[in-house]
Amino acid sequence: MRRHLLPLAGLVAMIGILRPAAAQTTRILFLGNSYTGVNSLPTLVEQVAVSLGDTVEASSNMPGGHTFEQHAANPTSLALIDAQPWDFVVLQEQSQRPSFPLAQVQVEVFPFAAQLVDAIRANDSCTTPVFYMTWGRQDGDQQNCPNWPPVCTYAGMQALLRERYLQMTTDNAAACAPAGAAWAHVRDQHPGINLYAADGSHPSMAGSYLVACTMYATFFGRSPVGAYHPTTLHPDTAGLLQAVAATVVLDSLATWNIGALDPDPAFTWSDLGAGTIQFSTTSPAATTHLWSFGDGGTSTASDPGHSYGAPGAYTVWHVVTDACGRTDSASVELSVGGVSVPEAGAASPRAWCDAEAFHFDATGAGLIRLVHADGRLAGERRITSPGPVRLPVTGAAGPLLWIFRSVDAGGWRGLLVRP
Repeated sequence: MRRHLLPLAGLVAMIGILRPAAAQTTRILFLGNSYTGVNSLPTLVEQVAVSLGDTVEASSNMPGGHTFEQHAANPTSLALIDAQPWDFVVLQEQSQRPSFPLAQVQVEVFPFAAQLVDAIRANDSCTTPVFYMTWGRQDGDQQNCPNWPPVCTYAGMQALLRERYLQMTTDNAAACAPAGAAWAHVRDQHPGINLYAADGSHPSMAGSYLVACTMYATFFGRSPVGAYHPTTLHPDTAGLLQAVAATVVLDSLATWNIGALDPDPAFTWSDLGAGTIQFSTTSPAATTHLWSFGDGGTSTASDPGHSYGAPGAYTVWHVVTDACGRTDSASVELSVGGVSVPEAGAASPRAWCDAEAFHFDATGAGLIRLVHADGRLAGERRITSPGPVRLPVTGAAGPLLWIFRSVDAGGWRGLLVRP
C-alpha cells in the first residue's frame, strides 16, 4: 500500500492534534554501496519504523564502491527497480565522486543520476526518488587532496557533497535525505559522539543510526524521537541522534525538497456579497478535494461556492489528494461580514484514526458523524456520556471529516487522514 508523505505542519494547524497513523507497508529500495551496507542501514530503517508504528519492507543492492554509473548498468539494480511499485528508491553515490571538480561531476555523476531517476519513474511515476546525501571524510579526502585542494578538509569536502546532492535533488525533482547535514550538526554540536568507523570514512554504529533516523524523518515526515535503538548505543546518545535527525529534516523540509511533489492545497476566494464566498483551488494535480467551511458545511468540489448564514470568523480547511495518494492541506481564517475573530472557546476533544477505526475522547453527550472526501457517510454514533469512543470506519482510506454536535448545541469538527 502506497504511503504518502504527510506534512504535519498543515494538519496540526488545522485540527490541533494529529495522532500518528497506524502502520501501512512502505516499500523502499536502497541502491548504494558500503556506506549503505555497513551496519545494514536498510534493516536499521525497518527497525526504527516498526518501533514507531510504521512498517517498512526494504530491498537493496549495495556492492562496495559502486557508483551511479555502475548502478545504471547493473542488471540487479535495474531488475530491482522494475520489480514492483516502490514508495521510495534511495540513491547513494560513491562517497568521493560528488565532491570532485564540477566539470568532472557533470560528466561522471549527474547524467547517471538522471538515468536512474528516469528508470525509477518509468517503472512507477508515483515513486519518490531520494538522494542520500553522504558526509565528508573525517580528515578530508587525502587521496585527492593534492590535485583538488577543496577536499583537503572535512568542511571543504562536506560543503561540496551538500551542494552536489542538492543539485541532483533539484534537477531531478526528487527528495534529499540530508544525512550529511545531520552529520555536520553532530560534529559541530556534539563532538564527543564518534560517527566514524576506524577508517575515518565509513559510519560507526552511531553514524549509521543517525542516518537511519534521518531516513525515517525524510520518508514519514515525523520525528524519530523515542524510536528503537541498537543496544550498543547508550540511550542518551541514541536520543540525541534522534533529536538531531528530527531537527535537521523537519525544520527545513523545503531545503531538502521533501513534499515538493505533493499536491498544492493553496486556494483563493472572492466575496460575492450577502455572506456568499466563492473558493478556487490552485492545484491542478489534485484528484480529490475536501473542504470544511467552518460552519459545519463541507464540499468535495474543486471550486465550491458557500453561503454563510451569519457574519463571523470561520476557519476554512482544504485537503487535497493526487493520483498517487499524496495528501496535503491548508487552512485560512476567513472573516465574513467584517466581524472580528471571536475569543477561543474550549479546547477541541482529542480525535485520531488508525487503520480500523476512528477514536474520539467525547466531552459529553452528543452525535459524532464521519464523512469521506466524496461526501459519503463513513460512520455515525450517538454518544450518551463522556469518555472514549471507538467507531469503525467504512470505505477506503484517505481524508476524513469528523463532526461532533453536543446536546447543548456546541460542537467541534476536524480533518484527519485515515491510513
